[in-house]
Amino acid sequence: MRKKGIPIGIIIALVMAGFTLMKYCATSQENPITGEKQYINMTVDQEIALGLQSAPQMAQQHGGLHPDERAQRHLDMVGEKLLRGTVAGQTPFQFHFHLLADPRAVNAFALPGGQVFITAALYAKLESEDQLAGVIGHEIGHVLARHAAERIAKQELTEGLTGAAVMATYDPGNPASMRTADVARMIGNVVNMKYGREQELESDDLGVRLMVEAGYDPHALKGVMRILAQASGGQRVPEFQSTHPSPENRIEKIDEAIAKYAR
Repeated sequence: MRKKGIPIGIIIALVMAGFTLMKYCATSQENPITGEKQYINMTVDQEIALGLQSAPQMAQQHGGLHPDERAQRHLDMVGEKLLRGTVAGQTPFQFHFHLLADPRAVNAFALPGGQVFITAALYAKLESEDQLAGVIGHEIGHVLARHAAERIAKQELTEGLTGAAVMATYDPGNPASMRTADVARMIGNVVNMKYGREQELESDDLGVRLMVEAGYDPHALKGVMRILAQASGGQRVPEFQSTHPSPENRIEKIDEAIAKYAR
């Protein structure tokens, strides 16, 4: 009796998965700021270029830049203070700080390479310059830790492995087998959500470090967490299903970072 060989789909899937993993692992490098091993497939110059290219579009999504020149100067001053005399100012990243006109979304974010944004809605809720420094320091932390580049590389890994999983289980005679793609993507999203929360906590840690080095009160970052919790109106999904840690968890980690850096 003739034995059946390995289905061609599985062979192709194994080759795809192996190539994807090899490509991902080949990008391993150590972050000089955090000391952590990362998988990144772009250079700092490429991150800077990507951030500069994306900045106008991101600003437009939030109503453009805010016309308040005084508030923008205040933001620039705090940002520059967080760069002078701190580890952030010793890096090749090109930081620029932008106040967005958005009056509703309480948010701040950073693009690869150093483009940092804060909405007018969040800026108006902050109670002190130290809190503003906490917000900006956190976003600078994302840049220093190269989180965007790290996520891009991991997303490519997820997509490659998802494609391999679909190929391995697809049955041309059973269209329902294509639901494997949906399951694989769901698993990939859960993995990336976990990764996102870890990045947020790492940026809180770096934000505290920058605040201490720049002479700001790091305890103010805990006040920012309370502001964010209040802005959510208590409508928060469970932490496991969120890309951000709960404010309570973040405050605990911020206290740990303060104990580590404020000596």
